[in-house]
Amino acid sequence: MTTAPPVGGLADVVFEHAATDPDRIALARKDADGHWQDISAAQFRDEVIGLAKGLLAQGIRFGDRVGIMSRTRYEWTLFDFALWSVGAQSVPLYPTSSAEQVFWTLHSAGASACLVEHEDHAMTVGSVIDRLPQLRTLWQLDRDPVTELTTAGAHLGDEVVHRHRMAVTPDATATIVYTSGTTGRPKGCDITHANFMAEADNVVLRYEAVFHSRPGDEASTLLFLPLAHVFGRMVQVAAVRGRVKLAHQPELAARALLPDLRSFRPSFILAVPYVFEKVFAVARRQAETDGKETAFDKAVDIAVRYAEALEHKAFGTGAGPGAALRMQHQLFDKLVYSKIREAMGGRVRHAMSGGSAMGRRLGLFFAGAGVTIYEGYGLTESTAAATANPPERTRFGTVGTPVPGTTVYIADDSEIWLHGAQIFRGYHNDARSTGAVLSEGWFATGDLGSLDEDGYLTITGRKKEVLITSGGKTVSPVVLEERVRAHPLVAQCIVVGNDRPFIAALVTLDPEAVTHWLTVRGKPELPPSDLVRDPDLEAEIRRAVIAANTLVSQAESIRTFRILAHQFSEESGLLTPSLKLRRRAIEAAYAAEVDALYET
Repeated sequence: MTTAPPVGGLADVVFEHAATDPDRIALARKDADGHWQDISAAQFRDEVIGLAKGLLAQGIRFGDRVGIMSRTRYEWTLFDFALWSVGAQSVPLYPTSSAEQVFWTLHSAGASACLVEHEDHAMTVGSVIDRLPQLRTLWQLDRDPVTELTTAGAHLGDEVVHRHRMAVTPDATATIVYTSGTTGRPKGCDITHANFMAEADNVVLRYEAVFHSRPGDEASTLLFLPLAHVFGRMVQVAAVRGRVKLAHQPELAARALLPDLRSFRPSFILAVPYVFEKVFAVARRQAETDGKETAFDKAVDIAVRYAEALEHKAFGTGAGPGAALRMQHQLFDKLVYSKIREAMGGRVRHAMSGGSAMGRRLGLFFAGAGVTIYEGYGLTESTAAATANPPERTRFGTVGTPVPGTTVYIADDSEIWLHGAQIFRGYHNDARSTGAVLSEGWFATGDLGSLDEDGYLTITGRKKEVLITSGGKTVSPVVLEERVRAHPLVAQCIVVGNDRPFIAALVTLDPEAVTHWLTVRGKPELPPSDLVRDPDLEAEIRRAVIAANTLVSQAESIRTFRILAHQFSEESGLLTPSLKLRRRAIEAAYAAEVDALYET
């Protein structure tokens, strides 16, 4: 376990690394031709200090708050460390935020300046700027504010920045990250420099060995998680502090992400389950197109059995894969698994997953295919990971054991409580909400879970999302929803049934998977309203529901379902920016469809 240093802030490490190892490649970014260009530790320091001087020259002062509204890109990391160098605080905004969300965040935080990515973002801020009298400055990334600011601050000496940096203390706020808010208005989490240092350093200490594809090689990662989310910010800070070469990719879509994985070739990645689900789905569809779906499914089964055997060996409950299984695994490694790894860049042998739950079978498959995914759990309030699976004993289907320095306690009502140096200071200007969740350093997460005999945590749901049927049956919807979503045709699933006689579900479809499914079966393209009534499609989704029902009692099972013509989206207000379901909003938007599920 490591603790945050007694003095200093997050920016210090940029200057320390440049002084001790100036030529080490610290980051990479794409040039205008799409080629990756290396950035040394010394070059990054020079860019940070140049930008920091420009921020001072344009009126940013110690303690000021600056909004950042952008996709994941190099400049966000540059601005973060420049702001921290002068004692300012960054306030991330999702690039898809509405005008009202932008207003609330900037107003609540009291931001004096804001960095946006392009004209559309500038117009969004502009539409509410008359209600933000404290907002004095707006920069736009596609107009190269880095050069503008660096030029503006060139007359200042470096010592001006260093005086500001030396005044930063570990307990100072580094950033205010607003929760994505499945219910109610988002709350700003005051996360300190010490929170980030404790979180990042303990993750690096525990998992440094898995950052490499093989012992001794260069550790590198491609960051494609949104930097507006605390998981992405933790990866950014941990990479810089842990001397991991860091590159950025602004799109989660497979068509953009997969080519960059192949060209950058990271040694490990950190992602949400959606990314791994997409990699698997693309491989499965390609196999079906090539007429090799039977062989692919056999390869999946072998990978799962192989990984399960290794898991049993790690926990002392088995001898590991037998000779026959090892031979089959070796055969499919050449035919299937190597192609999966190549799709992720070719070097990746380890990955970390968080943000939402990942199915046990998917985790076993990737492990059997040569990419072990360490699933973890955390929240904005815990500065990302509070638990994660240990490399030497991964228990798939759980979110692992506490990261060093963290304590997990399960209350009498199964709520998860967390304690550690990475727990946030409180909600910004909201003592009432802070007092409701923080008590003597313990954070009440609102999530439900259980610890097994080895100390591994399993998430079972959220307190606010537990359903109670009219018959008094208590049901946690998460396990059912995740199992239905495991079907390749399913994009989303929401289980309903609160104050209703039984449990039911609304299901949305993955357009790419449906198009492939129609093509393989020689079916014509249909309008969404007709497609959802296709009896063969309904039979496929019914199989997914039946599989989910095997996990619960009959009283908890999904009795009926409805396929919707369109996915839930962030733009429609039905998903949070981190892709979580806004349950109340969905049930309100689809009230007629929900009522129809219960008509006799």
